[in-house]
Amino acid sequence: MKVRDFRKQRAELTKLTLDRANLNIKRFFALDTAAYNEGALSAKHKELIGLVASMVLRCDDCICYHLDQCFDAGVSMDELQEAMNIALVVGGSIVIPHLRRAMAYWEELLTTS
Repeated sequence: MKVRDFRKQRAELTKLTLDRANLNIKRFFALDTAAYNEGALSAKHKELIGLVASMVLRCDDCICYHLDQCFDAGVSMDELQEAMNIALVVGGSIVIPHLRRAMAYWEELLTTS
């Protein structure tokens, strides 16, 4: 998926979801946002953890989101590769297609930013 297209679609769908959400859904979204704030772990490391979990769970939208956040947090290629290696070890070979798409998305981030 193209970076610009993903970001646009995510923003539109998040707005639609939250405009129609009940209190419990809004609370969950707030909890999700708060979980990635600086704490004992840096926001950068939390995003890398989120990326690993997303890859193991094979959620392409989640992977793209966390790649965006990792990029904005200044994650290096070496850090990204180590995190992806952990995802591959934990998730097994079924993660490989997601690894490929993640690398293509990261490459687009590098070339368009």
